[in-house]
Amino acid sequence: MKHLPKHIRPHWRYLAVGLEGWPDADIDRRSFQRSIWFAAQNFIGDAGSADADLTVYGFEFGDGEGEALVRVRRGHTDEARAVLACIDDVQGDSVGVFVRGISGTVRGCEEKYLGRRRELSGERSVVFADEERPAVVRDGVFDIQVDDSFVGATELDFE
Repeated sequence: MKHLPKHIRPHWRYLAVGLEGWPDADIDRRSFQRSIWFAAQNFIGDAGSADADLTVYGFEFGDGEGEALVRVRRGHTDEARAVLACIDDVQGDSVGVFVRGISGTVRGCEEKYLGRRRELSGERSVVFADEERPAVVRDGVFDIQVDDSFVGATELDFE
Protein backbone atom coordinates (compact mmCIF):
# COMPACT_ATOMS: atom_id res chain seq x y z
CA MET A 1 0.00 0.00 0.00
CA LYS A 2 1.36 3.44 -0.94
CA HIS A 3 1.76 6.26 1.53
CA LEU A 4 -0.48 9.29 1.17
CA PRO A 5 1.09 12.42 -0.27
CA LYS A 6 2.30 14.85 2.37
CA HIS A 7 -0.43 17.43 1.67
CA ILE A 8 -3.18 14.84 2.28
CA ARG A 9 -1.82 13.27 5.48
CA PRO A 10 -3.40 14.38 8.75
CA HIS A 11 -1.48 17.02 10.67
CA TRP A 12 -1.04 16.55 14.42
CA ARG A 13 -0.25 18.66 17.45
CA TYR A 14 1.12 17.20 20.66
CA LEU A 15 0.06 18.42 24.09
CA ALA A 16 2.39 18.01 27.04
CA VAL A 17 0.09 17.28 29.97
CA GLY A 18 1.04 17.35 33.64
CA LEU A 19 -0.83 15.18 36.13
CA GLU A 20 -1.03 15.63 39.88
CA GLY A 21 -2.83 13.41 42.34
CA TRP A 22 -2.60 11.97 45.81
CA PRO A 23 0.45 9.79 46.50
CA ASP A 24 -1.64 6.62 46.72
CA ALA A 25 -3.42 7.23 43.39
CA ASP A 26 -3.13 4.37 40.91
CA ILE A 27 -3.58 5.73 37.41
CA ASP A 28 -2.54 3.94 34.25
CA ARG A 29 -2.52 4.88 30.59
CA ARG A 30 -5.66 2.98 29.66
CA SER A 31 -7.79 4.56 32.40
CA PHE A 32 -6.46 8.05 31.55
CA GLN A 33 -7.27 7.49 27.86
CA ARG A 34 -10.77 6.36 28.78
CA SER A 35 -11.28 9.50 30.90
CA ILE A 36 -10.19 11.67 27.97
CA TRP A 37 -12.61 9.92 25.62
CA PHE A 38 -15.54 10.29 28.03
CA ALA A 39 -14.74 13.96 28.69
CA ALA A 40 -14.44 14.65 24.94
CA GLN A 41 -17.69 12.88 24.20
CA ASN A 42 -19.51 14.84 26.92
CA PHE A 43 -17.93 18.21 26.07
CA ILE A 44 -17.72 18.32 22.26
CA GLY A 45 -19.99 15.44 21.27
CA ASP A 46 -19.41 12.33 19.20
CA ALA A 47 -18.62 14.11 15.93
CA GLY A 48 -16.31 16.67 17.57
CA SER A 49 -14.58 13.94 19.53
CA ALA A 50 -13.96 11.95 16.37
CA ASP A 51 -12.62 15.07 14.60
CA ALA A 52 -10.23 15.96 17.42
CA ASP A 53 -9.05 12.33 17.71
CA LEU A 54 -7.48 12.72 21.16
CA THR A 55 -5.01 9.91 21.79
CA VAL A 56 -2.61 9.33 24.68
CA TYR A 57 0.73 8.89 22.97
CA GLY A 58 2.97 8.61 26.03
CA PHE A 59 2.15 8.21 29.72
CA GLU A 60 3.98 8.05 33.04
CA PHE A 61 2.53 8.31 36.56
CA GLY A 62 3.88 7.46 40.00
CA ASP A 63 3.97 8.83 43.57
CA GLY A 64 1.17 11.29 42.86
CA GLU A 65 2.87 12.93 39.87
CA GLY A 66 2.94 12.19 36.20
CA GLU A 67 2.95 13.42 32.68
CA ALA A 68 1.38 12.43 29.41
CA LEU A 69 1.74 13.23 25.75
CA VAL A 70 -1.64 13.65 24.06
CA ARG A 71 -1.96 13.73 20.27
CA VAL A 72 -4.69 15.86 18.69
CA ARG A 73 -5.49 16.95 15.13
CA ARG A 74 -4.24 20.37 14.13
CA GLY A 75 -6.98 22.96 14.52
CA HIS A 76 -8.52 21.23 17.55
CA THR A 77 -5.99 22.22 20.22
CA ASP A 78 -8.35 24.67 21.96
CA GLU A 79 -11.04 22.00 22.20
CA ALA A 80 -8.48 19.50 23.48
CA ARG A 81 -7.34 21.90 26.20
CA ALA A 82 -10.95 22.40 27.27
CA VAL A 83 -11.58 18.64 27.32
CA LEU A 84 -8.50 18.05 29.50
CA ALA A 85 -9.68 20.80 31.87
CA CYS A 86 -12.93 18.84 32.38
CA ILE A 87 -11.10 15.82 33.83
CA ASP A 88 -11.07 15.82 37.63
CA ASP A 89 -10.79 12.12 38.40
CA VAL A 90 -9.53 8.96 36.75
CA GLN A 91 -11.14 5.71 37.91
CA GLY A 92 -12.18 7.29 41.21
CA ASP A 93 -8.76 8.84 41.96
CA SER A 94 -8.79 12.64 42.11
CA VAL A 95 -6.35 14.15 39.65
CA GLY A 96 -5.34 17.60 38.50
CA VAL A 97 -4.66 17.87 34.78
CA PHE A 98 -2.88 20.84 33.22
CA VAL A 99 -1.38 21.50 29.80
CA ARG A 100 2.30 22.46 29.97
CA GLY A 101 2.62 23.28 26.28
CA ILE A 102 1.82 22.40 22.68
CA SER A 103 4.24 21.35 19.96
CA GLY A 104 4.11 20.17 16.36
CA THR A 105 6.40 17.18 16.90
CA VAL A 106 6.73 14.48 19.54
CA ARG A 107 10.42 15.18 19.98
CA GLY A 108 9.93 18.91 20.36
CA CYS A 109 7.19 18.39 22.92
CA GLU A 110 9.25 15.96 24.97
CA GLU A 111 12.37 18.14 24.95
CA LYS A 112 10.60 21.40 25.64
CA TYR A 113 7.88 20.49 28.11
CA LEU A 114 8.39 16.93 29.39
CA GLY A 115 12.13 17.05 30.06
CA ARG A 116 12.32 16.64 33.81
CA ARG A 117 9.86 15.65 36.45
CA ARG A 118 9.98 17.33 39.79
CA GLU A 119 11.78 15.24 42.37
CA LEU A 120 10.03 14.17 45.50
CA SER A 121 11.57 15.61 48.61
CA GLY A 122 10.63 12.52 50.53
CA GLU A 123 8.48 11.54 53.44
CA ARG A 124 8.34 13.40 56.73
CA SER A 125 6.30 13.47 59.86
CA VAL A 126 4.32 16.64 60.47
CA VAL A 127 1.98 17.80 63.20
CA PHE A 128 -1.50 18.23 61.78
CA ALA A 129 -4.75 18.46 63.78
CA ASP A 130 -2.74 18.09 67.02
CA GLU A 131 -1.31 14.73 65.97
CA GLU A 132 1.93 13.66 64.33
CA ARG A 133 1.15 12.23 60.92
CA PRO A 134 3.16 10.97 57.92
CA ALA A 135 3.35 13.30 54.91
CA VAL A 136 4.81 13.26 51.42
CA VAL A 137 6.59 16.53 50.64
CA ARG A 138 7.32 17.82 47.13
CA ASP A 139 8.26 21.38 46.20
CA GLY A 140 6.71 22.94 49.29
CA VAL A 141 3.45 21.00 49.01
CA PHE A 142 2.51 18.56 51.75
CA ASP A 143 0.17 15.59 51.25
CA ILE A 144 -0.70 14.59 54.82
CA GLN A 145 -2.12 11.13 55.44
CA VAL A 146 -5.25 11.26 57.59
CA ASP A 147 -6.75 7.83 58.16
CA ASP A 148 -7.21 6.31 54.67
CA SER A 149 -7.05 9.55 52.67
CA PHE A 150 -4.83 12.59 52.18
CA VAL A 151 -5.13 16.28 52.96
CA GLY A 152 -3.22 18.85 50.92
CA ALA A 153 -1.31 21.66 52.65
CA THR A 154 1.48 24.15 51.96
CA GLU A 155 4.36 25.45 54.05
CA LEU A 156 2.24 28.48 54.96
CA ASP A 157 -0.23 26.21 56.76
CA PHE A 158 2.48 25.21 59.25
CA GLU A 159 3.72 28.69 60.17
